[in-house]
Amino acid sequence: MDTRRFPELIQSIYRAVDELESMFPGRHFTPDGHMIGSIGEAIAKHYYGVNLHSASHEGHDGSVNGCQVQIKATQRKSIAITSEPDQLLVFRLNLDGSFVEEYNGPGEIVWSLVSMKPRPKNGQYQVRLTNLRKLMKLVDSDQRIPRVVA
Repeated sequence: MDTRRFPELIQSIYRAVDELESMFPGRHFTPDGHMIGSIGEAIAKHYYGVNLHSASHEGHDGSVNGCQVQIKATQRKSIAITSEPDQLLVFRLNLDGSFVEEYNGPGEIVWSLVSMKPRPKNGQYQVRLTNLRKLMKLVDSDQRIPRVVA
């Protein structure tokens, strides 16, 4: 992987979105769905050294140091989870192509927020980023996946 080119490519996607939205006022070209998930997984690989599983792998998206990791990325105010991950990495993607680490820690802490609630019809529990930020304050640095690229 070209470690210099990766951030440039992500930023170019968002520059194209900005230009398209300027050309077509009132229309939204925001990346979503699989693209956002794949960008999150690429961020985890590039910045955290996560070894990614094949696409659509059940439960976890990759592993690092023998730990299974679920990766979530969003441009909104929440994420969806369907099961308890071993480790959870959550990124909020900004419109300039940068990202913010919203949560990095044990999945059980996040799962405890939803596990006692009735399962939604679509099977996806919504967890707000504000709640993840609060939980992140409880996670010791040795429970986090360290960044390998600044």
